[in-house]
Amino acid sequence: MRVVSHTCSNTEIVCALDCGAQLVGVDADSDFPPDAVAPLPKLGRDLDLDVDAVRALRPDLVLTSLTVPGHERVVEALRAAGLPILVVDPIGLEGVYDSIIQVAGALGVLARGRALVARMQAAMPAVCRDPASRVLVEWWPKPVIVPARDSWVNDLLRLAGGVNPFAHAPGKSVEVGDEAARTAAPDAIVMSWCGVKEENYRPAVVARRPGWEQVPAVRDGRIYAVTEAFLGRPGPRLVEGYRALRRIVENPGR
Repeated sequence: MRVVSHTCSNTEIVCALDCGAQLVGVDADSDFPPDAVAPLPKLGRDLDLDVDAVRALRPDLVLTSLTVPGHERVVEALRAAGLPILVVDPIGLEGVYDSIIQVAGALGVLARGRALVARMQAAMPAVCRDPASRVLVEWWPKPVIVPARDSWVNDLLRLAGGVNPFAHAPGKSVEVGDEAARTAAPDAIVMSWCGVKEENYRPAVVARRPGWEQVPAVRDGRIYAVTEAFLGRPGPRLVEGYRALRRIVENPGR
């Protein structure tokens, strides 16, 4: 089967299912696993996929998603081009597991998909901490965008012994103003800025926001960086995101 993967998470799922040899092209943001994706044609950033280039590869299947605002128009362009597509749109961690099963089924390796899900579940045991630390995860710094009710980050935090202070907000993500952040009073802040390399995350950007010096996480210097590759991509490496969050929740200091 000739497979094109649009989105990093789908690429990582395919490779984790030992189906990387079926990939004939990926979006330009897919960077893992490096040995698998390096030789493949890069078909444009995930929000600017070159649909004509995808069609030229004559794929039997295009894996795409609705995980990022703006993906809708990419999906519609793929449909309009008459390409065979599978669209995943995970809600919560169970939705991520369902997506893995869907991809595995489409690739004809359903048993591998179930095994991968089982390994992920075993690697992320639930930890009970009372009281649970309130952890604000930032998808974007200006405006501040955080995971909301339908995000898998809620489940990762719960398993790691923490809680998302914005888990009540509807949708996948929500914009948070200065007053809302102060009211939420997170014990820790995690920078996981989408599309930004981890080495470019800057705690000072968080600390200098007006009024944020009153936020416990800022006051106590508990501002951390976790690459969005571990928290923002709904695939196998969410296990690494869970581990990072667990270390933060369990660490009373820097």
